[in-house]
Amino acid sequence: MNTIKVRNLEIGTGMPKICVPIVGKTVPEILENAKSAVQAKADVVEWRVDWYEDVFSFECVEHVLRKLREITGEIPLLFTFRTLQEGGEQAIDAVAYRELNEKAVRTKMADLIDVELSAGEKTVKSLIKTAHTFGVKVVVSNHDFEKTPSKEEIVARLQKMQELGADLPKIAVMPQCKKDVLTLLAATEEMTGNYADRPIITMSMAKDGVISRFCGEVFGSALTFGAAGRISAPGQIEVEKLRGVLEIFH
Repeated sequence: MNTIKVRNLEIGTGMPKICVPIVGKTVPEILENAKSAVQAKADVVEWRVDWYEDVFSFECVEHVLRKLREITGEIPLLFTFRTLQEGGEQAIDAVAYRELNEKAVRTKMADLIDVELSAGEKTVKSLIKTAHTFGVKVVVSNHDFEKTPSKEEIVARLQKMQELGADLPKIAVMPQCKKDVLTLLAATEEMTGNYADRPIITMSMAKDGVISRFCGEVFGSALTFGAAGRISAPGQIEVEKLRGVLEIFH
C-alpha cells in the first residue's frame, strides 16, 4: 500500500496519526484552539470552518487561514466545511460549498481539504482535480450519524472514494450496538487487506465506538481524531490519552 506524504508527515505507516479539529465561532477562539492543538503535538490540525461565524465571507476565511498557517508551521492543515446533513454546524448550498473549497485550495494555505462524497461525483472529481493542481491532498469523507451500514456498504463507499481519486478515503459511522463497532472494524480490515492502495480513515462514533479510535494500527485506519479542548464529534478523546493508548497498540 502507498503512503501519503503531507509536508513532513507520512500517513499510512507506523502509528495512526492524530488529527486535532479546531472548532470556534470567533477568530480569537479559533486561533486559541489552534495554539492548543500545536501544544498538544497534533500530527494534523483540522480547521472546522463550518463553526466560523464569518465563513461566508471569503476575505475573512482567508485571513484566518493565513493566521492558522503561521501558528501551525510545518504541521499539516486540513480545511473542512462539514455540512449540516453530515453533522456540521451550518447549511450550505452546493455551489457555495464547491466555491469555498476551490478558493481555500487556491490560497495554498491548507495542505488538505475535506470533500464529502455526498457532494456528488462531478463536484468531488472537480475539487480533487483543482486541489491536485495546487499540490493539495484530498480527504473524501462520508458520515452517518444515524446508523452503521453493512460491512459491504462501508467497503463499497470506501472503494468509491478511492476510484474517484481521494488521497485519503474516510468514513465515520454511528453504532446502535456493540456489534456495529465490529462491523466497522471488519470493513476496515477487509478494505485495507483486499482493496486499498492508499491509507484509509475509519471510525465508529460515540462511547461504544471509542475502541475504533485506538486500534487503527491493528485493523487498518491510518488517522484518528483527538481533542485539545472542545470535541467536534461524539467519542473523541484527549490527545494525550489517545497517544498513550496508540503507543500501547504500537
